[in-house]
Amino acid sequence: MLAALALTILASSAAIFVHADPDPTNPGPGDVFIVGQACSITWNPDTTGAWKTMIIQLKTGDNFDMVNLTTVGTVDGTDATKTSFSYTCPQVTPYSPIYFYQFSSPASTNSVWTGRFTITDNANDIVPAAESTQPDGEAIPWGTGALVNSTSTTTVGTTSSMSATVSALGTPSATSSNASVSTTTASPTSTPSSGSQATGGGLGLAAQRIGWKTALTLGVSALGFTLML
Repeated sequence: MLAALALTILASSAAIFVHADPDPTNPGPGDVFIVGQACSITWNPDTTGAWKTMIIQLKTGDNFDMVNLTTVGTVDGTDATKTSFSYTCPQVTPYSPIYFYQFSSPASTNSVWTGRFTITDNANDIVPAAESTQPDGEAIPWGTGALVNSTSTTTVGTTSSMSATVSALGTPSATSSNASVSTTTASPTSTPSSGSQATGGGLGLAAQRIGWKTALTLGVSALGFTLML
């Protein structure tokens, strides 16, 4: 009887920790992309069928005050046969491991992030992240970058009115609520942790997610763990 009870408890626990939202897998801490060449992104698809419209945004900044630079694409996040996206890397400043991507959808109150990575014109021009710790003291490097010759950082089709369930900005991916359809920049209100935040090479977002995931967020130094509910 005890064995049967134990199995029932384990089964219930497993059900609670089932991951549903898309799960960013790349880029992450340590990754470097060259301006004018291909910037690639990969993820595990949404298994619920809700993220038919998945908006991918290039962001920078700390885990609590993310700065939107541009929307790089909109894809079907539920299609298991198409789990990658590539576009031409934009000119940015500075060339530092302070950039990351946010995935969001009008159909979900959650957002997820990749880890922080670098965009540069030459591997020899990379400079360290300007800040070594997050506003909450977390040892996750970050900085605020910008697009060169850009007249606006407003994104097409997204806004920041949802509640966040941070996933992993300090390590490869994070979950937060920052997605909605509009043309304003989204910024999550959740607190990233070293497990679900954007780090030097990725976002360090406090993460609450069904399966703790290591996310050294955008840039590598900041990926958080997220408890996906």
